[in-house]
Amino acid sequence: MKNYFSISQAAKIVDMTTETLRYYDRIGLVKPCKVDEWTGYRYYSQQEVVRLNTVKALQCMDLPLSEIKGILEYNDFNKIIATLKQAEISADEKIAELNYAKAKIQRARKFYESKLNGEQSNQSVFIRSYPQRIILLSDNMESPTLDNLWNYHKHFYDQLSNNLKSDFSFEDLAGIYEQNGESHLFAICTRFTEVNGIKILPQGKYLCADCTEENREQIIKNLIEIAKNKYKVLPDFTIQLIVLSGILQWNYQVQIFISKG
Repeated sequence: MKNYFSISQAAKIVDMTTETLRYYDRIGLVKPCKVDEWTGYRYYSQQEVVRLNTVKALQCMDLPLSEIKGILEYNDFNKIIATLKQAEISADEKIAELNYAKAKIQRARKFYESKLNGEQSNQSVFIRSYPQRIILLSDNMESPTLDNLWNYHKHFYDQLSNNLKSDFSFEDLAGIYEQNGESHLFAICTRFTEVNGIKILPQGKYLCADCTEENREQIIKNLIEIAKNKYKVLPDFTIQLIVLSGILQWNYQVQIFISKG
């Protein structure tokens, strides 16, 4: 039948099962444009194929079929466009969340691979140059925990007002910023605007050392002494970059600014 697809052909095009298409027909979500009165065979046009693909895309946003049906029944084009724009935003957020989770899984895999290969973490003091970094301090978190570290980006977005959320994006890096006896968990900004909690980490050379939770305080003291005695620098702040070493594990890299350039 020219310009029409059988139910099996339509199912193949949209990567669904024929039973799914029959179910959509029963609940009135996507009905075939033509049913043969003698055989009962269902046939779909390109319009129904587009509708099926739209249903599939909206389902990826975790929308229930009842809500999707309502969207597809809108007669107001402006309302349809606004709803689909919101779905696009949700899709971007979901993609970002998946990429974020993937990065953590990759780091965990590399950690276990290094363990398998017998690699040891760097225990020596070293100097590393960093560009200027912009960080946003947490307004209520002082250090990482199992609860806040897995999805810490959400915390930083949540502490921003709604009109500022789109002005910010963050690297997949967190750390602890210590100054004058106060500690704040921070995220590194890749896009930002001026708000309370923004700090600028100057470009330059940093005295660094890797450490664990157990020896972190001692390593910080050691680096401060080296900065004072060898480089004649009295540190104004310390950075303890969190280095995820497994899915539920992390270590640190302590960083102390010693010179510009």
